[in-house]
Amino acid sequence: MPAASIVYRVAVMAPLSGFFDYLPAAKLNKNHPAPGTRVLVPFGRSQRIGILWQVDTAPAETPYALKPITAILDEAPLLDNSLLELLGWCARYYHHPLGEVAALALPTNLRQDRQLLELRTAYWCLSVPADADLAKLERAAPVQAKVVAWLQEQGGSSAADAMQTLDGDVRGALKRLEAKGWVKREQRAVEPKLTVPVQPPLQLNSEQQAAFAAVVAACDQFQPFVLQGVTGSGKTEVYLHLAQHWIDQGKQVLLLVPEIALTPQLLQRLQQGIRAHIVALHSGLNDGERERAWRECQSGMAQLLIGTRSAVFASLPALGLIIVDEEHDLSYKQQEGLRYSARDLAVMRAKLSAIPIVLGSATPALETMLNLQQGRYQRLRLRSRAGAAQAPQLRTIDIRKQQLHSGLSADLLTAVRARLQAGEQVILFLNRRGYAPQQTCHACGWIAVCQHCDARLTYHAAAHRLWCHHCGFQQGETHVCPACGSDALTYLGQGTERLEENLGELFAGAEIVRLDRDTTRRKGALEARLDIMRSGRPGILIGTQMVAKGHDFPNVTLVGILDIDQGLLHPDFRGAERAAQLLLQVAGRAGRASKPGQVLIQTRHPEHPLLEQLLKGDYDAFAEQALAERLETGFPPYSFQVMLRAESRQQSLTSAFLDEAAAQARTLLPGVDVWGPVPAPMERKAGHFRGHLLLQAPQRAQLHAHLDQWLAAVRASTVVRKVRWHIDVDPLEAF
Repeated sequence: MPAASIVYRVAVMAPLSGFFDYLPAAKLNKNHPAPGTRVLVPFGRSQRIGILWQVDTAPAETPYALKPITAILDEAPLLDNSLLELLGWCARYYHHPLGEVAALALPTNLRQDRQLLELRTAYWCLSVPADADLAKLERAAPVQAKVVAWLQEQGGSSAADAMQTLDGDVRGALKRLEAKGWVKREQRAVEPKLTVPVQPPLQLNSEQQAAFAAVVAACDQFQPFVLQGVTGSGKTEVYLHLAQHWIDQGKQVLLLVPEIALTPQLLQRLQQGIRAHIVALHSGLNDGERERAWRECQSGMAQLLIGTRSAVFASLPALGLIIVDEEHDLSYKQQEGLRYSARDLAVMRAKLSAIPIVLGSATPALETMLNLQQGRYQRLRLRSRAGAAQAPQLRTIDIRKQQLHSGLSADLLTAVRARLQAGEQVILFLNRRGYAPQQTCHACGWIAVCQHCDARLTYHAAAHRLWCHHCGFQQGETHVCPACGSDALTYLGQGTERLEENLGELFAGAEIVRLDRDTTRRKGALEARLDIMRSGRPGILIGTQMVAKGHDFPNVTLVGILDIDQGLLHPDFRGAERAAQLLLQVAGRAGRASKPGQVLIQTRHPEHPLLEQLLKGDYDAFAEQALAERLETGFPPYSFQVMLRAESRQQSLTSAFLDEAAAQARTLLPGVDVWGPVPAPMERKAGHFRGHLLLQAPQRAQLHAHLDQWLAAVRASTVVRKVRWHIDVDPLEAF
């Protein structure tokens, strides 16, 4: 095909929809690059990175002169065809610029004009001079002597391996030894680092084996499985066996987890249980670490990738199996930029790659439960806990007429004391961090509120500051009421910080560990706290919903849920579903080994039908009833939604923009219900007034059919430049 008839269709990394057409470079001395290759293109007055999507025939006529690309940046494509298909589907479904979607599939450094990272490392070998005096070196420079001894033993080593094994300034010692001529450095290709299982894999029980066999039988075909197992039933063991099976077949495995908090402990479990080159990818890594992890995946070196939601976009050319752990978790939904669901994208990626996918959960999302009912997904059951563990006993404590001590009823205090005396561990769940959620004045009723949000400030005693958990605003602790000058200020309610302080007084000498965002900000802090609980020493773990996320502490025999009512009475139609999932997930931390477990739930509504149902531990019965209610009301998953969110510093501008968008929607979107606009539940946040417009239709195709046309009208709004706005396809929260 003559060069003049060729056009490159490029997804440029810019906030604009569609492709941009370019001509081949004027001096193209090789074949045309393949789709998935990065190219540098002229874009306005600058140069931009783009992904070549298609090599096509140039149209006979164009209304403008096409420019040639500036450069081809890669020798081979970085993204394979199935991943390009996924990115294209994602851009269409979420109505987001393709170039910005494609950028998510690359590490930060490769979104710039930089070379692909070579998987090479510095390798150090001994070259000891003939007159070397090892004894003198040991006396004068002990770290250098240790390095020499290590290299003698290993026959050579990478700096990374040496630093992991030896104490002291190993990197500095290597440089000084190189200057002396004792060692020499050479670049070598990185070799896969295979984990060595510390023990043979556990024997699967009959239910686990049946689940394993069903997934293996679906090899090389798209089939979604739901591994629904009660907490502690051994879903992770099934994951390990499945991963090893696919890796032994020369395939790559993607394992998604909802939060970074789960990554270190699950990574350790994988490293101890299977033989593979394992890579982790999550937001806790710096740009260099993320690029290296991505490169190991893209090159095929990584056999198992464990990561949070963004890992769904990782380049895995030999992908054979996808596993999504805790598939119901809200953390899989991205709430900024491209608002995608990693779980839903994982299912679509499995479909496009023609491979099986396993969605694991004790409490599957109602969307997943409906897919099971309709036969789209296949259910795999784990009905009993692994080993000798038994399901915990659940009981409510009516606190309506009780005096609470530090938020704990007399019954719960007695139970905690008994467990500690027996040498066991306790988890107390309170989904509210900080010391107290409110500071108020007894004299005049003044309440400390955020200057920028419709929210009260939370007091954090350790920092002596009042803090807005919505916009991050902080101010110093105040001791005098700014309204009346009184010093009669007090703190109402309690968060995890106050609970920790009070329990320290009630149970002096007991090990008390707090697990929330405040205590786990620093690197290594999470693992340090989890290690205390894993030690098995008697103690109390206090935490927010972080404690519900897959932790396995064999000596925990009691879980106390201090306040379930906030979830039970949540106005969102998804409130009951989330309360049920959270309750059963937290409850599942108790009695995971041979000792029986108990769960005590404090409530002012013990007769609530949801509680009565969940006390039986029957999530399926709850889901069946909840789905019936959703069907009757017409809410998802029996309908489909898109939410338009807008905000500006002037309430009138937000309202004007949404009113105009609503009028356009009623004209351009036939058969779609238009609800609103209405103010957001927290209308003012970070100094901006926020509002929502909700679109809903009984069929997905009906909702999406004319959405791009409507969005074009929204972009042409008379006030669009004065507001910030975005759309959220399949919204999960109205915040």
